[in-house]
Amino acid sequence: MCNQKPVFLSILFLLIFSTGKGQDPGKSSSLLAQAPSWYAYGGDAGGNRYANTDQINTENVKDLKLAWTFRTGELGQNSNIGEKLTFEATPIFFNNMLYLSTSYGKVFGLNPTTGTQIWSYDSKIDRKASFSELTSRGVSSWTDPDVPEGEECKRCILLATINSKLIKLDAATGKVCKGFGKKGVLNLYKGVFVPEPGDFQVTSPPAIINNLAVVGSSIGDNFRANTGSGVVRAFDLSTGALVWTWDPLADARKTFKGPVGAANAWSIISADPERDLVFIPTGSASPDFYGGLRPGDNRHANSVVALKASTGELVWHFQTVHHDLWDYDVAAQPALVDIRKGDTVIPAVVQATKTGNLFVLHRETGVPIYPVEERTVPASDIPGEYASPTQPFSTLPNLMGQVPLNDHTVWGKTPAERKKNAALIKGLRNEGLFTPPSLQGSILYPGNGSGTNWGSVSFDPKNQLLIANTCRFATQVELFEREKFDAKASNSQGFEISRQTGAPYGMRRQTMISDSGYLMNPPPWGTLAAVNLATGKMAWEIELGKSEEQPYGLPNGGGSIVTKGELVFIAATFDKKFRAFNVHDGALVWETELPRCGIATPMSYEDENGKQFIVIAAGGHGKMGLEIGDYLLAFALP
Repeated sequence: MCNQKPVFLSILFLLIFSTGKGQDPGKSSSLLAQAPSWYAYGGDAGGNRYANTDQINTENVKDLKLAWTFRTGELGQNSNIGEKLTFEATPIFFNNMLYLSTSYGKVFGLNPTTGTQIWSYDSKIDRKASFSELTSRGVSSWTDPDVPEGEECKRCILLATINSKLIKLDAATGKVCKGFGKKGVLNLYKGVFVPEPGDFQVTSPPAIINNLAVVGSSIGDNFRANTGSGVVRAFDLSTGALVWTWDPLADARKTFKGPVGAANAWSIISADPERDLVFIPTGSASPDFYGGLRPGDNRHANSVVALKASTGELVWHFQTVHHDLWDYDVAAQPALVDIRKGDTVIPAVVQATKTGNLFVLHRETGVPIYPVEERTVPASDIPGEYASPTQPFSTLPNLMGQVPLNDHTVWGKTPAERKKNAALIKGLRNEGLFTPPSLQGSILYPGNGSGTNWGSVSFDPKNQLLIANTCRFATQVELFEREKFDAKASNSQGFEISRQTGAPYGMRRQTMISDSGYLMNPPPWGTLAAVNLATGKMAWEIELGKSEEQPYGLPNGGGSIVTKGELVFIAATFDKKFRAFNVHDGALVWETELPRCGIATPMSYEDENGKQFIVIAAGGHGKMGLEIGDYLLAFALP
C-alpha cells in the first residue's frame, strides 16, 4: 500500500475538494490517422488516449520490463504547501523528444530512448505563495508554419502554470521564445477578475488549434460567491496577442441576484482543427453548494461547450447538470471519437461525468446520439434556493452502477460498525442522486469527487470501445446559517468547512468513511469499464485494484490509455500497481509495482528506432495523503 493507514482514509481528502506510428485501417478520423505519436496531453487533440502501435500486445505484454527511470527532483523543497504537491503529468512525444512538467512549473526535455535529460526550464514560481491547487498535468506542442526549418522556435512547447503564466519554449533547447508576449511569457491575470491570486491558476495544458492556444483556468470556487472569472481565452501563438474571450456566465448573469463567478474550464480542452471547433468542459458556478444567488439553470456551467476556434463564437452547448448544487463540474476531457454504425461514421463527442452519466453527442450539433431523458429529481428545502425540478440522464449504462446507499446496503467492516453507519445515514436527507444539500445534512451519492474525473477516458477505434475508470464514494454535506460559522468550525473535526462568503449559508462536508477507515457505501469502490459505442452496451466491467489484500476495488485518480496492441494500461489506484488489461474482456494480463502511487495517466510512443515505450508518472499525491515522489518510469520489451 502507499501508506500504513487504510487507503481510503488517506486518499479521499483530495476527492472531497475537486488525465504510435502508422495509420490504423479501422480508424476514419483524421484527428488520429494523421497525428504523430502522442503529441498532445490526451494523445491527440481530441483526447482519444490511443497509442496507434502494437509492438507490445496481448501475447508479449507479460515480458514488459522497466527500461529507464527519470527523477524530476521536484519534492516540494522550500514550499509552504508541500502537503498539496502532486505529480499528475502525462508527458508528450514531439520533435523526437519527451516533454513533461512539474507542479512548480519546471519543464524537462528528455531523450525518449534513454530517459536522460537534454534540457530543463524553471519558471521560478514563488514556493512561499499560497495556491488553491498545486499541479501541472502537462505541456502542449506547436509547430510554427511561418518559421523556416532549423531556426529557433520552429517547434515549440507551451506551459501554463499555477501562477497563471503562459510560457512558450523552443522545443530543441528549452529557451524562451522572446517574440511571444513579454520575453516569452504571458501574464494570464491580466484582464480577468481575481479576488485572491492564489485562487486563479492554470493546471491543465492549453489546447492548440491552428495558430491559437486556448486556455481556461482553475478557480477556488467553494469559498465565496464572488469568486474569479471563468473566462476562456485564445491567444495568438506567434505573438501572444489576445484573439478572443468567452465568458460562460455572460448570459446567466442577466438573472443572477448577486455577484457569482466560476463555471471555469479547469480540465482539458479538446480541439477539432478540421471543423474549427474547440470543446470546453465547464465547472459549476460559485459557490458550489448554494445557488440562491444564481437562479435558473446557470446556462453554460456544468456543460460541454463547442466554440468556433477562430472567433470564440458559441456553436452549441449541452448541459450535464442544471443549477449545480453538488460540485458536479465537468472534470473529464471531452473525447472526440468517430462512431461506426454499419457503413455510417458519426463524428461524436463523448462526455464522461462525476455522476456516471455518459453523454454521447453529435460533434457538429450537440444533439444526443444516444437518447437523454429529463427526469424529476428531489426539491430543495433551503429558503431562497431554486433547485432544478429535473436533471438530464443518459440512457447509456451508468458507469457508477445503480446500487443505492441505505440502511440495507451500507457497508461496515464489522456488524457493529455497519449498525453505527446505518444509524448515521438515517439521520441525513438521502433521496438518491441529486439529493440537494440541506440544514439537516444530506448524502451526496455519488460524491463530488466520484465518477470519471480529470483522468478522462480512452477510446479503441477498431473495437469501438470506450474505456473509463470510476471512483465510487459518498459525501455528507450540511448547510448552516453563516453567522454560525465559528460554532460549527469548533465542532467539525474531519469536515472541510467553508463560509461561502457572500451567500447566506456556510457549508461543511466530509467523505463518508467508517471508523475503520473504509468507505460506508457498498463496494466496489473503484471500477474499470468498457462501453461499446457502436451498440450502446456495456462490454465488460471489473473491480479496479482488486487483490487478495483488498478485494473491494480501490478508489482511483488518473486515467487509462488503450493501444493498437489491444491493451488497456492504467495505474491510478492507491496500491502502487501499474496494470495492463485485455481490451476485449478486461482480463488482467500484466502488473508491476511502482515506487510511488501512479496518480496520473500513462502514455505510449515509438522512438526513432521503432521501439515502443509505456510511460507513467509515479509521484504519489500530497493532497491525497499519499507519499510523494518524482519518478517518471518507462517500460518496454527486452
